[in-house]
Amino acid sequence: MSEHSTPEAGTDYDTRRIEDTWSGYWEKHRVFAPLDDGSLPRRYVLDMFPYPSGDLHMGHAEAFAMGDVVSRYWLHRGYDVMHPIGWDSFGLPAENAAIKRDAHPAEWTYRNIDTQRESFKRYAISVDWDREIHTSDPEYYRWTQWLFLQFYKNGLAYRKDSPVNWCPKDQTVLANEQVVNGLCERCHTPVTKKSLNQWYFKITDYAQRLLDDMTELEGHWPERVLAMQRNWIGRSEGAHVTFLIEGAPAEGADAADTSGREVTVFTTRPDTLYGATFCVVAADAAIASEIVAPEQAAALAEYREQVKALSDIERQSSDRDKTGVFLGRYAVNPLTGEKLPVWASDYVLADYGTGVIMAVPAHDQRDLDFARAFDLPVRTVLDTGEEDPAETGVAANGDGTLVNSGPLDGLPKAEALDKAIEIVTEAGTGERHVNFRLRDWLLSRQRFWGAPIPIIHCPSCGEVPVPEDQLPVRLPEDLRGEQLAPKGQSPLAAASDWVNVSCPACGGPAKRDTDTMDTFVDSSWYYLRYASPKDETGPFERAAVDRWLPVDQYVGGVEHAILHLLYSRFFTKALYDFGLVGFTEPFKALLNQGQVLNGGKAMSKSLGNGVDLGEQLDEFGVDAVRLTMVFASPPEDDVDWADVSPQGAQKFLARAWRLAQDCTADPAAPFADGDKALRSATHKTVADAEQLLDAGKFNVVIARTMELVNAVRKAIDSGCGPADPAVREAVEAVTILLSLVAPYTSEDMWHLLGHEDSVVRAPWPTVDPALLVEDTVTAVVQIKGKVRDRLEVPADITDEDLEAAAMGSPAVQRLLADATVRKVIVRAPKLVNIVV
Repeated sequence: MSEHSTPEAGTDYDTRRIEDTWSGYWEKHRVFAPLDDGSLPRRYVLDMFPYPSGDLHMGHAEAFAMGDVVSRYWLHRGYDVMHPIGWDSFGLPAENAAIKRDAHPAEWTYRNIDTQRESFKRYAISVDWDREIHTSDPEYYRWTQWLFLQFYKNGLAYRKDSPVNWCPKDQTVLANEQVVNGLCERCHTPVTKKSLNQWYFKITDYAQRLLDDMTELEGHWPERVLAMQRNWIGRSEGAHVTFLIEGAPAEGADAADTSGREVTVFTTRPDTLYGATFCVVAADAAIASEIVAPEQAAALAEYREQVKALSDIERQSSDRDKTGVFLGRYAVNPLTGEKLPVWASDYVLADYGTGVIMAVPAHDQRDLDFARAFDLPVRTVLDTGEEDPAETGVAANGDGTLVNSGPLDGLPKAEALDKAIEIVTEAGTGERHVNFRLRDWLLSRQRFWGAPIPIIHCPSCGEVPVPEDQLPVRLPEDLRGEQLAPKGQSPLAAASDWVNVSCPACGGPAKRDTDTMDTFVDSSWYYLRYASPKDETGPFERAAVDRWLPVDQYVGGVEHAILHLLYSRFFTKALYDFGLVGFTEPFKALLNQGQVLNGGKAMSKSLGNGVDLGEQLDEFGVDAVRLTMVFASPPEDDVDWADVSPQGAQKFLARAWRLAQDCTADPAAPFADGDKALRSATHKTVADAEQLLDAGKFNVVIARTMELVNAVRKAIDSGCGPADPAVREAVEAVTILLSLVAPYTSEDMWHLLGHEDSVVRAPWPTVDPALLVEDTVTAVVQIKGKVRDRLEVPADITDEDLEAAAMGSPAVQRLLADATVRKVIVRAPKLVNIVV
């Protein structure tokens, strides 16, 4: 350790000197590399890995400071901690930057990784750099492709034609989760619909398990994240009911066929079947064009073109006027035999349920709006006590009693639901069914910078998986700049030397799949790779995964609640079913951090309110910025940089650092010989910190540490003095507490105190319960309900002694001189209330 000079007494607190002294020390000495030898209980802390879009920003500073508190605390508590880092390095920004710069995306990506890596090292996060991964490395995406093939072999990866979300600017498909308020989440362009043949993961097979297993996460994940996932999965109980569309071609039959088409409708309200007065088909669903009468085909085609320009959000908006086209067909109600006109409209979505609904306008507002727009009948079948919807234009949605419903008349809603399902089940025209809002995960992307889908398309053999010994299917290195520009198909399609291959099955001419995978596939398993990042025999070593996983503490933003977190849960369950892992939930506990704002608004170039992290670090020092981030608010709350003071944090750190410089107590002197009052303050602070850290109240830990710093300074300057053993005990406790947020300052303090090793490995101070007992307390004396005096009394004082002390108080005697005491209420040791 001779290369790290310890400052001599009298040296001022100099952040630059301190950072230069300890920069690189922890990595060189592999302080944060886990032992992984079984000698200590293991803990796995993981921050959501960053995207290399430039240098670190203020959001990174907050997020990684929070995860670091947990990691460092667990190290002090004697755990063997794995805290790795890597980069989510595939994605559109790199591709767009390459187009703009006439470069290959790898050049921009790895240059930014180098920049961020150096900034992370300066920020002194407690990670094991030997475990670094990048999802764009062939050594990584080889295993992303291998995992895709496992999903494919197990029937969880498939292709189908369907209307998909299409971003006209990025010229690529988006999953439902990547469309926010009708806009592309990346470029904010309005999203349209396009029919394409795409790859999907069958996440819907896991919908119920994803819901059920949330019970394991309750109390360990933020409730709002669980609520968001529950809402997205969207479980609905109801029935599948079969309607016959008269005169339409049967499924799979020639267009001239008129035998009729059976269609299945999902409804959560089968009890209202008698109130159905028309059916609606999603205008962009394939079935609409299959059943339309010839005379209405042109009108439907024109309407479908209009629908393409609408997002799902717009289509389902209650504020839009209802539009639609009559398909020239009638569906037969299986309960009544009534013929219901069949319409196509944009307010029904092709991928929800079956894409066909029975419309009950009296009891559904959107159906009622449509009925009124096209003068369709409205029939009340549920007496809720509300006015007639046909007159008011307001649907009756409440509970009530069934009317105009044949055998269901007089039944309350709950009984009528079961009875209606019983009737259609016995008739063979329906059955009880559970539906989910969750759709299968669309993973095809028509872009270059992603993991190629390892499938070969052969005219003779069909879809043929790339043999595992030929993985990875590497991206070509000679495409760059304008060759990557969006053209409606993947840039890989134009790389003929790459596309054209021999079929692995028959040897004939074939073509590679030219789509790449959604980058959320890469991040759905990266937490597993960290356990054995250099393994060349598989995506991860099972024994290492069994030792370290699931992740004990995951840290990241709430914006990932639906996408990354849901996908990772799905991946883990699928891998469990494949026999690759031994657990079904990837993250035991989740900590969400808030945003860093400026002046109440998110930082952005357009608003001109951005704050440069590098400049803040230069001006105030790393530790002051880190401490400010943690002290500003609870982790889950937003931090407004306009309301905080890194300068104040810097002054506090200087004040704390001087304690170590001023302490002259003999390191060998027993702490028990020290000043009891200061020792009590120290042990209470440490005990409070333990509880607060376990509860995620990191900011309050800083506040308690500040109080202890003040107590130590007072003891040094006007109390027991700097040579008292209690001062050394307190300063060492302060140093360990500060090491959670201020690594440079605390390391310097630790060595000023004469220690040879790193503060990171210092054991957490042991709390003596005897020192937590209050010797004295402050008792309040009230007269007529108003506080008139405060007395320092023994904590175990009796009611009688406390009353005597209060009545003997000069202040009380003065106030009672001319009064008659009617009653004295005593609640030892805290309160005396004198009634006059």
